[in-house]
Amino acid sequence: MSSYISFESLRNIPLSYASCSIGTKQSDTLPRKLEAIAAAGFIGIELSFPDILAYGSQITGRELGSHEYKPLVNVTKEIKKLVDSNGLQVMMLQPFGNFEGWPDGSREREDAFRRVVGWMDIMEAAGTDLLQVGSTDAPPGRINTDRKAIVSDLRDLCDLLATRNMRLAYENWCWSTHAPTWKDVWEIVKEVDRPNAGLCLDTFQTSGGEYGDPTTEMGLINHMSPTALNQVFHASMDELARTVPADKIYLLQISDAYKPPEPLSEKTVKGLRPRGRWSHDFRPMPYDGGYLPIEEVAKGVLKTGFRGWFSMEIFDGGPDGKGREYEMNGYAENAMESMQRFLRKCSTDRE
Repeated sequence: MSSYISFESLRNIPLSYASCSIGTKQSDTLPRKLEAIAAAGFIGIELSFPDILAYGSQITGRELGSHEYKPLVNVTKEIKKLVDSNGLQVMMLQPFGNFEGWPDGSREREDAFRRVVGWMDIMEAAGTDLLQVGSTDAPPGRINTDRKAIVSDLRDLCDLLATRNMRLAYENWCWSTHAPTWKDVWEIVKEVDRPNAGLCLDTFQTSGGEYGDPTTEMGLINHMSPTALNQVFHASMDELARTVPADKIYLLQISDAYKPPEPLSEKTVKGLRPRGRWSHDFRPMPYDGGYLPIEEVAKGVLKTGFRGWFSMEIFDGGPDGKGREYEMNGYAENAMESMQRFLRKCSTDRE
């Protein structure tokens, strides 16, 4: 681990943009999203499954179901043509949720593996080998949160993906039932012990789980003093830098968070815990009103030696979380400027 991060070493980091993270109007179709992302200078995309469904409805004239894999594969082949024509590549398919922990023989477990096979067909059509899986937020009473069961499920997933030379990017969702932190998912990936198992790390998911708390007045975890919180968070990022091999990090997703104008209720609303609702509506790009220590997360990741994909994944409903409208080309350009500023700030010789 080196604490020195030269700006020169960051110049060739490939930059991606999640297709779900741009567009606010019905007219903001996937082709227009791709045009805006490419025009801003990004070279890759995270292809979002809901965008495949929406584009499928647009070109077929009917609403496609999420399990209609044959027509969805055909739709994805058309999307691949659009991606190629814009000089982009599909870096990853996302977001695959609620995979692990279902009881043996349950309908949910059968559905999870059926979905995997369908998504693998879509990945082949999109030309990507990377599947993002978020640590499940299924209710604890419905899944087995025993670590051995979780690891076994993910081994099965990796072995299935390996039949087509595909990889698992496992992400800690900070409201997850069993693995809300980077360390949780890293320990699981180590136990899975498969060459095609790695991490999808995220500046929001890490700082939003270990530093921020949308249910408090200050927007911070409040069971310790701010000074102690900063020390604990810094120690966590130092541990990440020391313990996670660079080749086990497949990408770093970039976003910040607004502090909600009023603390969010601690109850679950429409299936989402407070941090899940926060993630869904209050995540701007860097330097656009957020307050989390996202640079410290990225520095921890970069100190591992990682120089792979940085991907902008934002869900910006404005400071009040109620939504905002914008013109996509200008928004994508702002995102690129934000990303470049973020890289400069993360270097130790251009801070």
